[in-house]
Amino acid sequence: MGHVAAMAGVSVRTLHHYDAIGLVRPSARTAAGYRAYSAGDVERLREVLAYRRLGFGLREIAALVGDPATDAVAHLRRLRGLLLERRDRADAMVAAIDRELEARAKGRDVTPQEQLELLGAQLYDAIGGAYTATRRTEPRIAAQIWDALGDAQTVLNVGAGTGSYEPPDRDVTAVEPSAVMRGQRPAGSAPCVAAAAENLPFEDRSFDAAMAVSTVHHWEDPTAGLREMRRVARRVVVLTFDTDGPGWQDRFWLTRDYLPEFASVLEGFPSLAGMSAAIGARAEPVPIPWDCADGLFEAYWRRPGAYLEEHVRRAASVWTRVGPEAEERAVRSLGDDLDSGRWAERNGDLAGLDAADLGLRLLMA
Repeated sequence: MGHVAAMAGVSVRTLHHYDAIGLVRPSARTAAGYRAYSAGDVERLREVLAYRRLGFGLREIAALVGDPATDAVAHLRRLRGLLLERRDRADAMVAAIDRELEARAKGRDVTPQEQLELLGAQLYDAIGGAYTATRRTEPRIAAQIWDALGDAQTVLNVGAGTGSYEPPDRDVTAVEPSAVMRGQRPAGSAPCVAAAAENLPFEDRSFDAAMAVSTVHHWEDPTAGLREMRRVARRVVVLTFDTDGPGWQDRFWLTRDYLPEFASVLEGFPSLAGMSAAIGARAEPVPIPWDCADGLFEAYWRRPGAYLEEHVRRAASVWTRVGPEAEERAVRSLGDDLDSGRWAERNGDLAGLDAADLGLRLLMA
């Protein structure tokens, strides 16, 4: 017990307490009769300590680690999701601190409300509010997705987020690993299960169709998640992004001229051909209308001034992923070019387009 306590960075007293309440009990014995931890005990202790350090209470932890339907891999994926949520919160706080530092450096007064929002729950509420306010269902993209669902009546929405693009006339079940996103789903939306795409808690062919919209790039293992969708549904429909071919990031002026770091965001992302082959899918382009109602990253390709708006950027994960320095530089450069007319000179041909192909693809299997 002392050896395990030292490795885990806890006291022997803590381990005795976990033993006494039945949370982690040493199941093995040494030759001399002393209690010892088996490999399974250590694995359970690892899970307990990880949840504990994320702020869970002991009763909550007991229920989590005692769930017979959750194995070690599922726990790791859940823990990873929780840690990513914490990282996103930390990134948001860093961005807020940077904004306040910049304001103070310029001599601008920071209101009491702004100061409290920096560390309070309102910070993430504001980010979430921006998401739900700008990430609405775009009817023309929805029509393409819903047409691909065909006559499916039972639909699984994987990585469902706040529920955009869930068809209202079908029996939908949502899957979303993020508690923050689940909490933003509107009243009356489809029931939502806390799970990851790579480990869907459903029997084979449980649904007529499985759909995933602008979420695959967030998955730990996109190919595994797509295969899970194929396993649980007779039809698969996925809105994703095409990174095949050299110079793919140059399709969009924002990533070409102002945010080359975008390429690193999708570093390691499977090729469209690879994802298609994994589930036997065909791909078709999804044009983005110039007045797209869904504030996805590419939505404002003909409305460049929108990218200068903080709430617009906060609703697209790309900006958090590239970091505040890249974001600040891109916004400053774009603002300068809009003021000087350079952006219009370089991109004047966009004014006559009603829609643009910027790499969105719909996979259908």
